[in-house]
Amino acid sequence: MSEAMWYVAVDGQTVGPMSEPELVDALQAGTYGPNTQVYCEGVTEWAPAHTVGALTAHVAPPPPPARRRGGTADQVDFDIHGEEMQFVEVELDPGESVVAEAGSMMYMGEGIEMETIFGDASAKQSTMMDKLVGAGKRLLTGESLFMTVFTHQGSGKSRAAFASPYPGKIIPVDLGLHGGALICQKDAFLCAAKGVSLSIAFQKRVGTALFGGEGFIMQKLEGDGLAFMHAGGTIIERELGAGERLRVDTGCLVALETPVTYDIEFVGGVKSAIFGGEGFFFARLEGPGKVWLQSLPFSRLAGRIWQAAPQTGGTTKGEGSILGKMGGIGGIFDGD
Repeated sequence: MSEAMWYVAVDGQTVGPMSEPELVDALQAGTYGPNTQVYCEGVTEWAPAHTVGALTAHVAPPPPPARRRGGTADQVDFDIHGEEMQFVEVELDPGESVVAEAGSMMYMGEGIEMETIFGDASAKQSTMMDKLVGAGKRLLTGESLFMTVFTHQGSGKSRAAFASPYPGKIIPVDLGLHGGALICQKDAFLCAAKGVSLSIAFQKRVGTALFGGEGFIMQKLEGDGLAFMHAGGTIIERELGAGERLRVDTGCLVALETPVTYDIEFVGGVKSAIFGGEGFFFARLEGPGKVWLQSLPFSRLAGRIWQAAPQTGGTTKGEGSILGKMGGIGGIFDGD
């Protein structure tokens, strides 16, 4: 273990210094809890013990906070169905609404009516000028000017479902438990409870904007309700401690909490950049905060499909028959 000396904040007072083994023993004995603020040399600021990399293995994370009620966004219930091609089924009480990207609806139950609107139907867009500004922001992110609002106008409960656009997972996020805001890639948003605001998040650093994979603009989700994101392949969540860094492929970043800083980093040697197959840049993430990563970016999936397409000169791979190895002859019998 490190020889750095640690300090603990208790009732507004600083306790310490103490060695790392002494602090670990105190944490395991329950003297200090997972949310106890700790500090040592090399850490830029005080942080909860369970978020500090050197201590994470020795302390249980705190229980997840209870879901907040009474916020400005509609509080909806949901179920996610499927494995590779998922869809989310949202349960609406009378008067509740869910807003979704155009074309994502799978089905809707009795009493639900849909309306196409400018912008995102958030409470912030009460005037026509607000709606035009909101629609313009969506245009900058590469999305449609319009969104669709599904409102339960009947009695009892009814459900509406929204499907994934390609293989992957749907990620439910209660924004009220993440500081009221989340930054995500431009095409990650699927649907959300009415009241969640969608806007743009500019990358202030020119290098990040030019080489970060998402350009100057990413999407920003704000509010205190549920939002649903979609990403490709397998999804993992990583909790970064204060000052903890993680380097990822720029296309594998799905979303991050606002305290997480995002920058780009050159791969290194020219040979690694050209022949390593990972591009010239990594995304460098620095905590504290949570990040979501995907194993299969859509751009990577689309690129492999494009390379294999016969129209682009692609070749059939993995076919063991002699017809498959004879170019177009096998395609005649396959019906291709």
